[in-house]
Amino acid sequence: MSTIAAIGTPHGKGGVAMIRISGDDAFEVAKRVFIPANQKRFDEALHGRTYYGSFCDEKGIFDDGICLLFYAPNSFTGENVAELYCHGGILVTQKLLAAALTNGAVMAGAGEFTRRAFINGKMSLTQAEAIGGIIDSKSEKHLSISAKQANGSLSRHLNAIYDELRLLAASVYAFIDYPDEDMTDVTVEEMRDKLIGVKNKLDRLASSHTYGRAISEGIATAIVGKPNTGKSSLLNALCGEERAIVTDIAGTTRDVVTETVRLGDMILKLSDTAGIRESEDTVEKIGIERSKKAIDDADLILAVFDLSRPIDDDDKRLIGAIFESGKQNQTVCIYNKADISSDTSCHKLPFEKTVVLSALNNEGLETLVEEVSLMFGAGEIGENDEIVVNARQCAAVLNTSKAVGNAIDALDSFTQDIAGMDIEQALSSLAEADGRTVNEDIVNEIFSHFCVGK
Repeated sequence: MSTIAAIGTPHGKGGVAMIRISGDDAFEVAKRVFIPANQKRFDEALHGRTYYGSFCDEKGIFDDGICLLFYAPNSFTGENVAELYCHGGILVTQKLLAAALTNGAVMAGAGEFTRRAFINGKMSLTQAEAIGGIIDSKSEKHLSISAKQANGSLSRHLNAIYDELRLLAASVYAFIDYPDEDMTDVTVEEMRDKLIGVKNKLDRLASSHTYGRAISEGIATAIVGKPNTGKSSLLNALCGEERAIVTDIAGTTRDVVTETVRLGDMILKLSDTAGIRESEDTVEKIGIERSKKAIDDADLILAVFDLSRPIDDDDKRLIGAIFESGKQNQTVCIYNKADISSDTSCHKLPFEKTVVLSALNNEGLETLVEEVSLMFGAGEIGENDEIVVNARQCAAVLNTSKAVGNAIDALDSFTQDIAGMDIEQALSSLAEADGRTVNEDIVNEIFSHFCVGK
């Protein structure tokens, strides 16, 4: 492989910037752009030790800083790695990178350092994805889970399930090779029980994706209601700032206002929509149609009703739109303006999940946090449970569970050797989850979302 280089710190001005170089010639490239203050010590450079000196290009010295060397295989990528730390100016950082590229390195692609770490066996695919999660995390929970999985917790969990299936496959092989000698040490009943146990683990892991997606990718959320129920006030309360215009004039919101906010451990991708009502205003009618589309596209609907006013035809139109979309079970009915009235007796609406709050003074937001968290699986996740945070992992786990289910059915209808074919399929699907056997196109897609320099 070629020796690659890239800036490993964010672009812009800062105190320090770092250029990372990885590959067989990493040390040679570093020595061409770094002049150590003590050449003798640098000639005997030790793994993980820092050396002070100056950086240069063909025009001469332009900065001073530190060089740090990591010898293969004991580095992040598993290759020889040199890290060059210079002052964090935009020009000086670019000059140092250019010097490295001029002296034998090539520009790294997106995520190429982490990709090489995966290819060289320094980490599993789930660990690599977790590193991306650490970088992208917007909540403490996502950061905590990503840090655990970067250290291999999900890999170990998947490996344990893989080993269970592998032992069952070995038992099937013994049955096939020596059918008359009873070489298998697992009876059909024992195999069925073990497969059911494995399937339960897989199903529990797959079900965690609802929560994992909510804390990592976010929940598409539509705030809907008739005009002047306080939708924009709710958006502002959730954002913690005045993001939308709030007036007592009905129909102020004409288009969909979007914002991403954190609600407890969850990430909400909020859409504050135009009020749904009968209107002859051409612009407002377009906004109302977009509101209805937002309902269709949402994973979570916050339907806002005004406690200070009785339910009217516009409220009923909103309720009808929600039920027509089939999203009533994904809806939280919000009785707003509790600072004016807290009597819900005349507002008995056909929603299972309800919250009484005042968006104006933030009362009741904690209850909304709890309700949404429970809707998206927080109550089903134990402190030590593993969580699947991306769709690729979830699909692999679901495919494994399906194959295990087929193996259980085969045991009931056929013989162990038929079940063995499904166990083989389960092993193959589970291997994809952690990158043991994964399509190169999938690997390329995963690392294409990483930043250059990681």
